[in-house]
Amino acid sequence: MLEDHAENYVSGQMISETLNVSRTAIWKHVSELRKNGYEVEAVQKKGYRIVSRPDMLSKEEIGLKLTTEFLGRKIFTYPSVESTQFIAHDLAHRGAVDGTIVVADEQTAGKGRLGRSWHSPSGSGIWTSLILRPKLPPQRAPQFTLIAAVSVVHAIRKQTGVEAEIKWPNDILVNGKKVVGILTELQAEADQIKSIIIGMGINVNAGTEDFPEELHTATSLKIESGRDVNRSALLAAILNELETLYEEYLTNGFRMIKLLWESYAVSLGRRIKARTLNGVIEGLAKGITEEGVLLLEDESGKLHHIYSADIEIC
Repeated sequence: MLEDHAENYVSGQMISETLNVSRTAIWKHVSELRKNGYEVEAVQKKGYRIVSRPDMLSKEEIGLKLTTEFLGRKIFTYPSVESTQFIAHDLAHRGAVDGTIVVADEQTAGKGRLGRSWHSPSGSGIWTSLILRPKLPPQRAPQFTLIAAVSVVHAIRKQTGVEAEIKWPNDILVNGKKVVGILTELQAEADQIKSIIIGMGINVNAGTEDFPEELHTATSLKIESGRDVNRSALLAAILNELETLYEEYLTNGFRMIKLLWESYAVSLGRRIKARTLNGVIEGLAKGITEEGVLLLEDESGKLHHIYSADIEIC
């Protein structure tokens, strides 16, 4: 109620009548909000008003901004975990519903692609894993990394005004530096996806001093926008965008998402090096297939299908 009337005071009488609680109960709840970092102003004969709120990833703060039907409607939040991916995999094995998300304020063993670690300090980023259960064959799973990437770019641009771009297959860049990493993992049978776990690490409010020296290619939304970003609002915006694209994909296929992805792709039409398990291929990035596979044309004109690689823009 305080959020819905953010510009005005909400009278104790209105709260009491709407929620059917006593004035004493209202005061206890307001005291609890204050203990959790909210600054709540109370003025006699006017009522209550939230003046400021803490930057916390809580179910309540995320839920306030959600417009989804199922994505993020079941949320597990933690102050610190090894990796949200580990928890999400366990929840998926135990039958967690479609759209369940795991969110942590800190990761001590964050996972990146190809066994790499992901720097995930407390209080500065969004470290989250999402469980999806599409009734699709396993070969369509790689498309979900690209769906997630488009959703993140849309949300970042809307929430911060920062012109984020996509580097195939799983990085979001701002001014050439990495601000988001996406890791998609699969639980499947031979012909059926059981669950897709989409992990996202988003550098939100970290300062330059918060990154280790070896992460000179990383940045944050705060550094790029010049201001703090509300983490709960950004995560909710990502989930809102992702549900819309997910439903578009299930209804109409990958075509529209492919076009959106290509419009944000930083490497498209540029010379790149693709470091694969079988060696390095250099050439021109031509686009992606309907399956999300990168198309790379080498100097001889041969078109290579790149399924997994580290990409370097020449």
